[in-house]
Amino acid sequence: MTTSVTVVYGSLSGTTKSIASRIAKRLNAKMVNIKNATTEDMENCDLLILGVPTYGDGILQADWEDKIDTLKSANLFNKKVALFGLGDQDTYPDSFLDAMGILYDQVVEQGANVIGFTDTEGFTYNLSTAEVDGKFVGLAIDQDTQSDQTEERIEAWISQLA
Repeated sequence: MTTSVTVVYGSLSGTTKSIASRIAKRLNAKMVNIKNATTEDMENCDLLILGVPTYGDGILQADWEDKIDTLKSANLFNKKVALFGLGDQDTYPDSFLDAMGILYDQVVEQGANVIGFTDTEGFTYNLSTAEVDGKFVGLAIDQDTQSDQTEERIEAWISQLA
């Protein structure tokens, strides 16, 4: 991919940071923790990738919650945006990947062109705000119960973004 890519992620335990790093490495992308992100980080790239874990019953990770205004103030009109989310489909089947759904709704409201939708096949959950028209709005990762499928899912998703 010859375009400039920025991966903005939030991570408490390090799992989302690890996934962000794997994605950034493959795309030769700039990686920015949401704690340190600026609107310029989000605007000054051809492709913006946002990574977020879902906590508890479908809430944003704390750093994303604290810095959501940075995302809201970025000019994302017609910007290519891709999302990846982490969740636990077994423990939280009624809010699986909801944080990714929250970010999706926000960037769509700001006029972004979201790419990288993925199939829901292979996941077992009841509800997800990250599901739109039968697809996830981005790369779905469950490191708790399906870590053996993560590499394959990342590779397929990245090839779709190109």
